[in-house]
Amino acid sequence: MRAQDSATPSLAVAERPAAAVAPAWAPGTALAALGVLSFSFSFPATAWALTGFGPWTATGLRGLLAGVLAALCLAAARVPLPERRHWPGLLVVSAGCVLGFPLLTTLALRTSSTAHSAVVIGLLPPATAAVAAVRSRGRRPSRLFWGAALAGAVAVLGFTLVQSHGRPGLADLYLFAALLVCAAGYAEGGRISRELPGWQVIGWAVVAALPVTALTTALALPAEPVRLGAEAVAGLLYTAAVSQFGGFVVWYRGMALIGVPRASQLQLAQPLITLVWSVLLLGEELPAAAPVTAVVVLLSIAFTQRARA
Repeated sequence: MRAQDSATPSLAVAERPAAAVAPAWAPGTALAALGVLSFSFSFPATAWALTGFGPWTATGLRGLLAGVLAALCLAAARVPLPERRHWPGLLVVSAGCVLGFPLLTTLALRTSSTAHSAVVIGLLPPATAAVAAVRSRGRRPSRLFWGAALAGAVAVLGFTLVQSHGRPGLADLYLFAALLVCAAGYAEGGRISRELPGWQVIGWAVVAALPVTALTTALALPAEPVRLGAEAVAGLLYTAAVSQFGGFVVWYRGMALIGVPRASQLQLAQPLITLVWSVLLLGEELPAAAPVTAVVVLLSIAFTQRARA
């Protein structure tokens, strides 16, 4: 796929001086925040899907349905194949965000609560910013940025570890592995979204994963029990349509407008939103430390949004 007219606004944003980019921060922040809100329901939706599908089946079907949806959208818009130089990055997005993260977190959620699994999201923003800084050839985020990001990450990490009583297990290994592959996928997707529309970035990533997700589905369906129910089907459809495709559309567009480091710090609020969903929909108890953590996270987001990269 070559950069078409639809990609021109992203290129213009990347090339303008800082003063000209400033007006894009507001819509960029709004789009990134909408992506965070979309992703915040991913763990509860996955927990719902696991009530009727095995972990491998849920992961395979999630990617397969998202791939079919993305292929239809790309075909309807008559989007040409990406240029060769974009494929390495798209494959990183595919491996990290389409295959690795969904599978590893789904395996973790078999034995871990959504609150405990939120430790992944708590550590994801600084990990994404670190990967982006290594990949970037431009200016690095300031010390204020890193200090605020670290404070927010420590607050979220401490909060989630207290909730799990500090007892790491196999689920934690899955979660930390998921953290690493997803951070690489987020950073690479944010970088490519400066040249290609975000919806095409994630669209081609899930299409590239179709051979793997289709094979996984074909092998897992006969091997794992399936118990169809309203929650299981709703959870699967949400993870496929929103968590795996729709949420990334706005997320990558927001990253392209305000930069990967700033956008990634908005995700510090995601574990707390996930906890709200877990209370309302999964019946988990809201910890007393949640309001304190929320204040620390909001302050961290405010400082990172103001810190100059």
